[in-house]
Amino acid sequence: MKRKMDDLRSILRSVPPMPAALLILSVVGMNLLANKSIDTGLDWLALDCGILFSWLTFLTMDILTQCCGPKAATVISLTALVLNLFMALLFFLGSLIPGVWGESFVDGSEETINTALNNTFGGTWYIILGSSVAFAASAILNNFLNYGIGRRLKKRMSFGNFALRAYVSTFLAQFADNLIFALLVSRIFFGWSMVQCLTCALTGAVLELLFEVVFSPLGYRMSRGILEGGKGYAGVQEESL
Repeated sequence: MKRKMDDLRSILRSVPPMPAALLILSVVGMNLLANKSIDTGLDWLALDCGILFSWLTFLTMDILTQCCGPKAATVISLTALVLNLFMALLFFLGSLIPGVWGESFVDGSEETINTALNNTFGGTWYIILGSSVAFAASAILNNFLNYGIGRRLKKRMSFGNFALRAYVSTFLAQFADNLIFALLVSRIFFGWSMVQCLTCALTGAVLELLFEVVFSPLGYRMSRGILEGGKGYAGVQEESL
């Protein structure tokens, strides 16, 4: 146990701070904005505003896997999940504190709006649980799939290699994330059919992949800068493999 804790501390001290910070920030933002659905105008397409952050979550995991290996990337991903649960607890406690939200000052609707805002930030246990399970599973899948694909490609760092690893792992992991959440939450608590769950998972994964395609050049430049800068990250990668 002591050795595992030492390994954990070593990884947390050694990973590049910028992608780690972006990963943690995006996980918190993704789960908070997931409370707002997007009106797509299509009955079969269900999306939420968490998509504004979810692409960043998976892109930073791809960067960390590229630079530090799948073990380190997964450790940081699960750390981000734990910190998100801590933030959810703080939001919940904040929702219990007596007071009035600034946006609730509307004549005749103060109590209704204030309660709605408290419920939004306070969260719902089954949504938090479902999203946590889905993210943990998809993070592990993304990181080790990304690494597995990289093992079969040329060792030379190139945008093509980075993009192939990122696109395949992101699409499959995003599909798994969306599907697990839909099965655990939407199907059980909102009565979705299997067709709706599969359709939502697939269309969401495609849209999130498009975000990854647009921003992958930025992810590649960050990965290359980290690897060329060194600073001990190669040592983390060797231990993680």
